[in-house]
Amino acid sequence: MTSPDTLNRIGILTRREIEARMLAPIITALCEKFDRAEVIGIIREQIIAMAHQQGNNLTGEFGGCGLAEFESSLEHWTKDDALRIDVVERTPEAFGFNVIKCRYAELYQRLGVPELGEILSCNRDYALIEGFNADIRLTRTQTIMQGASHCDFRYRHNPQSPNPDA
Repeated sequence: MTSPDTLNRIGILTRREIEARMLAPIITALCEKFDRAEVIGIIREQIIAMAHQQGNNLTGEFGGCGLAEFESSLEHWTKDDALRIDVVERTPEAFGFNVIKCRYAELYQRLGVPELGEILSCNRDYALIEGFNADIRLTRTQTIMQGASHCDFRYRHNPQSPNPDA
């Protein structure tokens, strides 16, 4: 059993900077020795697995796995003005917001590794919510990291009906 993840206390922006500063040279070295697509694929898969587990861990931290608890968890990602969001929808079944400023994207640009932003940050979003609650679906059509003016996060809670044949 692993110990609880307490690193969110430092803020996720700081956490991502530490990760990027460590991983960028390692990824570069691995890509010089091995097929770049395979290296990136392995890293992507591992980060998705970690994000899924982190989402699961958030349910305990915030005392539930509904949209209200998920919205509360955003304090980790917005800490230190890392994200500025504009909430566009908040109901018991839906939560939507636009990210209008993303210091994560700025961080990866400043470090000279903009391509890692999608892998180390944006890549986590779908797995995180799946780990948090498998009945909540995320739709996102664009990100600042990919050059858009804003990121559009739309979460929908669609509880799965029980299988009558089970």
